[in-house]
Amino acid sequence: MKTKFIFITGGVLSSLGKGLAAASIGALLKARGLKVTIQKLDPYINVDPGTMNPFQHGEVYVTDDGAETDLDLGHYERYLGESLSQKNNYTSGSIYNRVITKERRGDYLGGTVQVIPHVTDEIKNAILGLAEDEPDVALIEIGGTVGDIEGLPFLEAIRQLRGDLGKDHCLYVHLTLVPYLKAAGEHKTKPTQHSVKELRSIGIQPDIILCRCEKAISVDLKRKIALFCDVDQDAVFSSVDVDNIYEVPLRFYEEGFDQKIAIMLRLPAKNANLESWETLIHTCSHPEGQVTIGIVGKYVDLKEAYKSLHEALIHGGVANKVKVNLRYVNSEEITEANVAEKLAGCDGILVPGGFGHRGVEGKIRSIRHAREHRIPFFGICLGMQCAVIEYARNVLGLADANSEEFNELTDNKVIYLMTEWYDFRKGAVERRDASSDKGGTLRLGAYPCVVVPGTRAWDAYGAERVDERHRHRFEFNKAYFEAMAEKGLVFSGLSPDGELVEIVELPDHPWFLGCQFHPEFKSNPMRPHPLFREFIKAAKKEAMGGKKGK
Repeated sequence: MKTKFIFITGGVLSSLGKGLAAASIGALLKARGLKVTIQKLDPYINVDPGTMNPFQHGEVYVTDDGAETDLDLGHYERYLGESLSQKNNYTSGSIYNRVITKERRGDYLGGTVQVIPHVTDEIKNAILGLAEDEPDVALIEIGGTVGDIEGLPFLEAIRQLRGDLGKDHCLYVHLTLVPYLKAAGEHKTKPTQHSVKELRSIGIQPDIILCRCEKAISVDLKRKIALFCDVDQDAVFSSVDVDNIYEVPLRFYEEGFDQKIAIMLRLPAKNANLESWETLIHTCSHPEGQVTIGIVGKYVDLKEAYKSLHEALIHGGVANKVKVNLRYVNSEEITEANVAEKLAGCDGILVPGGFGHRGVEGKIRSIRHAREHRIPFFGICLGMQCAVIEYARNVLGLADANSEEFNELTDNKVIYLMTEWYDFRKGAVERRDASSDKGGTLRLGAYPCVVVPGTRAWDAYGAERVDERHRHRFEFNKAYFEAMAEKGLVFSGLSPDGELVEIVELPDHPWFLGCQFHPEFKSNPMRPHPLFREFIKAAKKEAMGGKKGK
């Protein structure tokens, strides 16, 4: 079957949930037995979100091949259960970069380079490249809001594709807002009408309208929207607020969303098998207990900065049939005097990744509190590095122990900038430019980790070798390997050549583990990541023990 393309646009305002809607549509189509892929096109000029402030853009998601992408790719992977790559996320910056490179190379034979056709052709090439793997359906989400000037080349490109592909192979879904005014006691359709008008003014007539709303809209209101926006009456659907984001595919299914798409694109007539999704929601709705996890970080004012982490903890709760309550604690506010108060009531403490020195001392104090008070602890990336620093200072007695990232002059750089290492993916030595402003290249994407038998990491994975995704510059300094091992720190995960430390843990603690990689990027609700599963299991035991103690 020739690949069918579904384009998802958004109107009225941002944060309506296009990413979740696209992921949910993909999940429904996959549940019908179709091979599905998905792509995010972001209109901003940055080549990728790798250098963007998390407060502005939220989490930077990393794929197996080392692409730094939009956080929506996390939703896509979690809902589809598929590994995506660089070709699943493009920005205006990456598209223009390609065009300019071609122009400098002379590919355009000296012609005038314009948005149409050169930029739009490059966008179309990026979209059509998805068909190389021969999926049945490719979903493409256009970032931003209809009417944004930077999004116009993307909209023009998908407008052209309707003519290139034919109506049976191209479908436009437009997500818009239908607000409910409590004072008037009714939903209002005018924002939707204006949004569709804006879309039609650039030549795109939506085939399906998805209405984001607080509560389901009536049949009469759907009929009104269909009339004013020129779509079929059965092509207007509600996207209602839900308590659990994993309910969205089930709600779409109840409205017949996937059936309408199948009819319009002439897809095989199959019912979606949503048994696993129903089981997931039942488990989430009927927990056997609850745990409270303290997340000690510096981006706590924007929860989107820890989106995958948030979801992975929920997945760990699903595996243990408990509700996970997340308490975000600003590491900059933690002092020696208040650390116990700040973390009181936490059944587990997690220190996530990050860059820069701000808030680091608060993270280190939190880790010491977790270690000394035997509270389950999980450190990820920078969190693992902080755990090593804490151990060096307070167990080895190296008071000035630090990371080269935070103090280049310290005599005890237990975390340092490794300038070269063997990359088992490429079969070659990888090098960093130590003189670079940002420390050269990041270690990005999936790298192999050999797990040591008889450790907590081994108990979690049940495998000798795993692949996990990385995003960092600094590494554990192996000059301190023996000294820390003698004092009880176990190095339970290493690179295949033993040169890179991937996992550290303490065996005489309820659960104390740090990993250099980001396991949250490989967790999904149907397959919770082993480390999150075991962390929440330990926190559950702590919560139950705490109640018994009371």
